Amino acid sequence: MKLVTYQQSGGSMRAGAFVDDDTKIVDLAGAHASAFGEDDPVFSSVLSIIEGGDAALDRAYEVLKKADGGATLDRSSVKLHAPIQPPPQMRDCLCFELHLKQSFAAARRIRAGAAPDPEAALAEMERTGVLQIPQTFYDQPIYYKANRFSVVGPDEDVVWPRYSKLMDFELEFGFYFARQAVDVPREKARDYIYGYTIFNDFSARDAQTAEMGGQLGPAKGKDFDKGNAMGPCLVTADELKDPYNLTMICRVNGEEWGRGNTSSMYWKFEDLIAHISQSETLYPGEFFGSGTVGNGCGLERMKFLKHGDVVELEVEGIGILRNRVLTAA
Repeated sequence: MKLVTYQQSGGSMRAGAFVDDDTKIVDLAGAHASAFGEDDPVFSSVLSIIEGGDAALDRAYEVLKKADGGATLDRSSVKLHAPIQPPPQMRDCLCFELHLKQSFAAARRIRAGAAPDPEAALAEMERTGVLQIPQTFYDQPIYYKANRFSVVGPDEDVVWPRYSKLMDFELEFGFYFARQAVDVPREKARDYIYGYTIFNDFSARDAQTAEMGGQLGPAKGKDFDKGNAMGPCLVTADELKDPYNLTMICRVNGEEWGRGNTSSMYWKFEDLIAHISQSETLYPGEFFGSGTVGNGCGLERMKFLKHGDVVELEVEGIGILRNRVLTAA
């Protein structure tokens, strides 16, 4: 099933499901009331459906089978939000080695470019190992906790922070955690994945490059309003059975800037769950990003966004996440 959170003009956020090749949305609460003659609070939000577990998802399938036209809307008539906006918690991880290799090389060039002698500065950074892939990446999954309140959905305009000149995007996908658990063994971790969505981790590259020397993770390079775009839907794990063979494509103004495949993940989602859940309880609806696929951002090409650019991220089996970037007035 492809679950969505949508809103009609003047209304509140509601839970729905894509049907008819993602062109229409069934309002799950309305369809349930029509089919069964009573309300079910589990359909008050996508998060409530996840918290309801397998029984809630099974009920949702029953609702879709019985849904009539009265609870069905055209996708074009509503505003889509992120599947869970905001999620209870979100982490972004580093799963793709190629992205790191290419991005660190580009970051060295950016930092060297600000020095009086860029060539000498670049040579010194390469000699001393500045901005190289840390050994930690190969030893264990790396992640940071992102700003869940900056999550927005598809077709939302992202206004660039005033302190940054280098606007960039990141082609990612990720998963939502299914149910409360701690110390999940890797061999059982797939059972705790509820479903998947596309994630655009918009990034202020100049701010990020400047602050990463502090070795405390990204801050203002990532944390600004509307900087975490997700959507257009949550594809449940029973529908997307193999997350490790999906084509990922990024386009800017219709031009392809890069592509990759989830088969190139150095760390799998099961690795993330096993590592992060050690002595830490995880809860339904928490989001985990994959990190950027190789060739999945402008930084790797030393090519950046400008005012009015429209970024499209496509992941096979999920859909297209589209957002426009605007500079602050």
